[in-house]
Amino acid sequence: MTQDRKLLAKVEDACIYEDQVVEFIKRMDPALLNQFKKTDGIAHVIGELVHQELLLLDAKKKHYDQEEDFKEALSLTKDNLLKSYAFSKTLEGIDVTEEEAREFFEENKNIFASKDSVNASHILLATEEEAKEIKDKLDQGEDFSELAKKHSTCPSKDNGGNLGTFQPGQMVKAFDEAVFSMEVGEISEPVKTEFGYHLIKLHSKNKGYQKKFEDVKDQCMQEALRLKQQKAYLERMEELKKEYTITYY
Repeated sequence: MTQDRKLLAKVEDACIYEDQVVEFIKRMDPALLNQFKKTDGIAHVIGELVHQELLLLDAKKKHYDQEEDFKEALSLTKDNLLKSYAFSKTLEGIDVTEEEAREFFEENKNIFASKDSVNASHILLATEEEAKEIKDKLDQGEDFSELAKKHSTCPSKDNGGNLGTFQPGQMVKAFDEAVFSMEVGEISEPVKTEFGYHLIKLHSKNKGYQKKFEDVKDQCMQEALRLKQQKAYLERMEELKKEYTITYY
Protein backbone atom coordinates (compact mmCIF):
# COMPACT_ATOMS: atom_id res chain seq x y z
CA MET A 1 0.00 0.00 0.00
CA THR A 2 1.38 3.42 -1.01
CA GLN A 3 1.99 5.74 1.89
CA ASP A 4 0.08 9.05 1.74
CA ARG A 5 2.19 12.03 0.70
CA LYS A 6 2.75 14.54 3.50
CA LEU A 7 1.06 17.85 2.69
CA LEU A 8 3.10 20.92 3.75
CA ALA A 9 1.26 23.84 2.16
CA LYS A 10 -1.51 24.81 -0.26
CA VAL A 11 -1.87 27.75 -2.62
CA GLU A 12 -5.50 27.77 -3.70
CA ASP A 13 -5.93 24.20 -4.99
CA ALA A 14 -2.22 23.60 -5.63
CA CYS A 15 -0.62 21.31 -3.03
CA ILE A 16 3.00 21.35 -1.92
CA TYR A 17 4.17 18.00 -0.59
CA GLU A 18 7.19 16.91 1.41
CA ASP A 19 8.68 14.92 -1.49
CA GLN A 20 8.59 18.08 -3.66
CA VAL A 21 10.62 19.92 -1.04
CA VAL A 22 13.14 17.06 -0.92
CA GLU A 23 13.45 17.07 -4.72
CA PHE A 24 13.90 20.86 -4.77
CA ILE A 25 16.72 20.60 -2.21
CA LYS A 26 18.42 17.81 -4.21
CA ARG A 27 18.63 20.09 -7.24
CA MET A 28 20.21 22.91 -5.26
CA ASP A 29 23.83 24.02 -5.53
CA PRO A 30 25.83 21.78 -3.12
CA ALA A 31 27.54 24.89 -1.74
CA LEU A 32 24.17 26.17 -0.48
CA LEU A 33 22.81 22.81 0.60
CA ASN A 34 23.93 22.76 4.24
CA GLN A 35 22.09 25.93 5.21
CA PHE A 36 18.82 24.45 3.94
CA LYS A 37 19.06 21.21 5.92
CA LYS A 38 18.00 22.94 9.13
CA THR A 39 14.35 23.51 10.04
CA ASP A 40 14.36 27.21 9.15
CA GLY A 41 16.12 26.38 5.87
CA ILE A 42 13.38 23.93 4.93
CA ALA A 43 10.83 26.58 5.80
CA HIS A 44 12.54 28.90 3.29
CA VAL A 45 12.30 26.18 0.64
CA ILE A 46 8.58 25.73 1.31
CA GLY A 47 8.21 29.50 1.10
CA GLU A 48 9.98 29.55 -2.27
CA LEU A 49 7.71 26.81 -3.62
CA VAL A 50 4.71 28.86 -2.44
CA HIS A 51 6.13 31.89 -4.31
CA GLN A 52 6.43 29.80 -7.48
CA GLU A 53 2.81 28.69 -7.23
CA LEU A 54 1.73 32.33 -6.76
CA LEU A 55 3.64 33.29 -9.90
CA LEU A 56 2.00 30.44 -11.81
CA LEU A 57 -1.49 31.51 -10.71
CA ASP A 58 -0.78 35.10 -11.70
CA ALA A 59 0.64 34.02 -15.08
CA LYS A 60 -2.46 31.97 -15.83
CA LYS A 61 -4.74 34.80 -14.74
CA LYS A 62 -2.93 37.22 -17.08
CA HIS A 63 -2.84 34.63 -19.89
CA TYR A 64 0.91 34.80 -20.29
CA ASP A 65 0.70 31.42 -22.00
CA GLN A 66 -1.00 33.12 -24.97
CA GLU A 67 1.79 35.62 -25.56
CA GLU A 68 4.01 35.03 -28.61
CA ASP A 69 7.26 35.22 -26.62
CA PHE A 70 6.03 32.46 -24.32
CA LYS A 71 4.88 30.30 -27.23
CA GLU A 72 8.29 30.69 -28.87
CA ALA A 73 10.09 29.78 -25.62
CA LEU A 74 7.75 26.82 -25.11
CA SER A 75 8.41 25.55 -28.63
CA LEU A 76 12.16 25.79 -28.10
CA THR A 77 11.91 24.01 -24.74
CA LYS A 78 9.76 21.30 -26.30
CA ASP A 79 12.28 20.78 -29.12
CA ASN A 80 15.20 20.55 -26.70
CA LEU A 81 13.30 18.10 -24.52
CA LEU A 82 12.42 16.03 -27.58
CA LYS A 83 16.09 15.96 -28.65
CA SER A 84 17.09 14.62 -25.23
CA TYR A 85 14.29 12.08 -25.34
CA ALA A 86 15.29 10.94 -28.84
CA PHE A 87 18.90 10.57 -27.67
CA SER A 88 17.78 8.37 -24.76
CA LYS A 89 15.66 6.28 -27.16
CA THR A 90 18.72 5.76 -29.37
CA LEU A 91 20.58 4.27 -26.41
CA GLU A 92 17.57 2.40 -25.04
CA GLY A 93 18.15 -1.27 -24.33
CA ILE A 94 21.92 -1.13 -24.86
CA ASP A 95 23.76 -3.11 -22.23
CA VAL A 96 27.03 -5.00 -21.89
CA THR A 97 27.83 -8.49 -20.72
CA GLU A 98 30.67 -9.49 -18.45
CA GLU A 99 32.31 -11.09 -21.47
CA GLU A 100 32.27 -7.76 -23.34
CA ALA A 101 33.74 -6.04 -20.29
CA ARG A 102 36.46 -8.68 -20.08
CA GLU A 103 37.21 -8.18 -23.78
CA PHE A 104 37.60 -4.44 -23.15
CA PHE A 105 39.98 -5.23 -20.28
CA GLU A 106 42.13 -7.51 -22.43
CA GLU A 107 42.36 -4.90 -25.18
CA ASN A 108 43.23 -2.09 -22.76
CA LYS A 109 45.37 -3.75 -20.11
CA ASN A 110 47.80 -0.84 -20.16
CA ILE A 111 45.09 1.40 -18.68
CA PHE A 112 44.88 -0.91 -15.68
CA ALA A 113 48.61 -1.33 -15.15
CA SER A 114 50.21 0.40 -12.19
CA LYS A 115 53.58 1.94 -13.09
CA ASP A 116 56.80 1.73 -11.07
CA SER A 117 57.10 4.52 -8.53
CA VAL A 118 59.52 5.84 -5.94
CA ASN A 119 59.36 7.94 -2.80
CA ALA A 120 62.28 10.34 -2.44
CA SER A 121 63.54 13.55 -0.89
CA HIS A 122 65.98 16.08 -2.27
CA ILE A 123 68.02 19.10 -1.34
CA LEU A 124 68.17 21.70 -4.12
CA LEU A 125 71.20 24.00 -4.19
CA ALA A 126 72.30 26.80 -6.50
CA THR A 127 75.88 25.69 -7.15
CA GLU A 128 77.80 22.44 -7.44
CA GLU A 129 80.20 23.65 -4.73
CA GLU A 130 77.34 24.08 -2.25
CA ALA A 131 75.99 20.67 -3.20
CA LYS A 132 79.36 19.01 -2.56
CA GLU A 133 79.65 20.71 0.83
CA ILE A 134 76.22 19.43 1.90
CA LYS A 135 77.04 15.99 0.51
CA ASP A 136 80.12 15.87 2.74
CA LYS A 137 77.94 16.68 5.76
CA LEU A 138 75.55 13.90 4.79
CA ASP A 139 78.46 11.47 4.42
CA GLN A 140 79.50 12.40 7.94
CA GLY A 141 76.07 11.38 9.22
CA GLU A 142 74.19 14.67 9.45
CA ASP A 143 70.39 14.42 9.09
CA PHE A 144 69.10 14.77 5.52
CA SER A 145 65.78 16.29 6.55
CA GLU A 146 67.39 18.94 8.78
CA LEU A 147 69.91 19.92 6.10
CA ALA A 148 67.08 20.22 3.57
CA LYS A 149 65.18 22.56 5.88
CA LYS A 150 68.25 24.75 6.36
CA HIS A 151 69.75 24.83 2.87
CA SER A 152 67.34 23.68 0.13
CA THR A 153 65.92 26.32 -2.22
CA CYS A 154 62.92 24.14 -3.11
CA PRO A 155 59.56 24.67 -1.35
CA SER A 156 59.75 20.99 -0.36
CA LYS A 157 62.29 22.04 2.29
CA ASP A 158 59.37 22.75 4.64
CA ASN A 159 58.72 19.01 4.54
CA GLY A 160 62.35 18.05 4.97
CA GLY A 161 62.81 17.88 1.21
CA ASN A 162 60.29 15.07 0.75
CA LEU A 163 58.78 14.97 -2.75
CA GLY A 164 56.32 12.20 -2.00
CA THR A 165 55.70 9.32 -4.38
CA PHE A 166 56.02 9.80 -8.13
CA GLN A 167 56.29 7.81 -11.34
CA PRO A 168 58.74 7.92 -14.27
CA GLY A 169 58.36 11.05 -16.36
CA GLN A 170 57.00 13.26 -13.61
CA MET A 171 60.37 14.85 -12.87
CA VAL A 172 62.87 16.45 -15.26
CA LYS A 173 64.92 13.93 -17.24
CA ALA A 174 68.25 14.08 -15.36
CA PHE A 175 66.54 13.85 -11.97
CA ASP A 176 64.28 11.06 -13.23
CA GLU A 177 67.15 8.97 -14.56
CA ALA A 178 69.13 9.38 -11.35
CA VAL A 179 66.40 8.55 -8.84
CA PHE A 180 65.11 5.47 -10.68
CA SER A 181 68.62 4.02 -10.88
CA MET A 182 69.30 4.40 -7.14
CA GLU A 183 69.04 1.85 -4.34
CA VAL A 184 66.74 2.37 -1.37
CA GLY A 185 68.52 4.37 1.34
CA GLU A 186 71.12 5.72 -1.07
CA ILE A 187 72.02 9.42 -1.29
CA SER A 188 73.09 10.58 -4.73
CA GLU A 189 76.02 12.69 -5.81
CA PRO A 190 74.98 16.19 -7.03
CA VAL A 191 72.60 15.89 -9.99
CA LYS A 192 72.47 18.91 -12.29
CA THR A 193 69.18 20.08 -13.80
CA GLU A 194 67.83 23.39 -15.09
CA PHE A 195 66.81 24.19 -11.50
CA GLY A 196 70.21 23.72 -9.89
CA TYR A 197 71.99 20.83 -8.17
CA HIS A 198 70.06 18.11 -6.38
CA LEU A 199 71.10 15.74 -3.65
CA ILE A 200 68.56 12.92 -3.74
CA LYS A 201 67.70 10.39 -1.05
CA LEU A 202 65.64 7.39 -2.10
CA HIS A 203 63.24 6.17 0.59
CA SER A 204 61.36 3.39 -1.21
CA LYS A 205 60.69 1.73 -4.54
CA ASN A 206 57.30 0.39 -5.57
CA LYS A 207 57.14 -2.08 -8.41
CA GLY A 208 54.33 -1.60 -10.91
CA TYR A 209 51.83 -4.41 -11.38
CA GLN A 210 49.01 -5.46 -13.67
CA LYS A 211 45.58 -5.20 -12.06
CA LYS A 212 43.24 -8.18 -12.38
CA PHE A 213 39.92 -7.99 -14.20
CA GLU A 214 38.02 -8.76 -10.99
CA ASP A 215 39.55 -5.66 -9.36
CA VAL A 216 38.39 -3.30 -12.13
CA LYS A 217 35.30 -5.14 -13.37
CA ASP A 218 32.86 -2.29 -12.61
CA GLN A 219 35.08 0.24 -14.36
CA CYS A 220 35.38 -2.05 -17.39
CA MET A 221 31.61 -2.55 -17.50
CA GLN A 222 31.02 1.21 -17.48
CA GLU A 223 33.63 1.95 -20.13
CA ALA A 224 32.53 -0.92 -22.39
CA LEU A 225 28.94 0.36 -22.09
CA ARG A 226 30.01 3.91 -22.95
CA LEU A 227 31.82 2.72 -26.08
CA LYS A 228 28.91 0.53 -27.13
CA GLN A 229 26.48 3.42 -26.69
CA GLN A 230 28.79 5.75 -28.61
CA LYS A 231 28.99 3.24 -31.48
CA ALA A 232 25.20 2.87 -31.58
CA TYR A 233 24.75 6.66 -31.55
CA LEU A 234 27.20 7.24 -34.41
CA GLU A 235 25.67 4.43 -36.47
CA ARG A 236 22.22 5.95 -35.97
CA MET A 237 23.51 9.35 -37.06
CA GLU A 238 24.90 7.85 -40.26
CA GLU A 239 21.50 6.29 -40.96
CA LEU A 240 19.73 9.60 -40.41
CA LYS A 241 22.20 11.49 -42.61
CA LYS A 242 21.11 9.25 -45.49
CA GLU A 243 17.45 9.88 -44.71
CA TYR A 244 17.51 13.66 -44.39
CA THR A 245 19.14 16.46 -46.40
CA ILE A 246 21.89 18.39 -44.62
CA THR A 247 23.32 21.65 -45.93
CA TYR A 248 26.30 23.42 -44.34
CA TYR A 249 26.88 27.14 -44.79
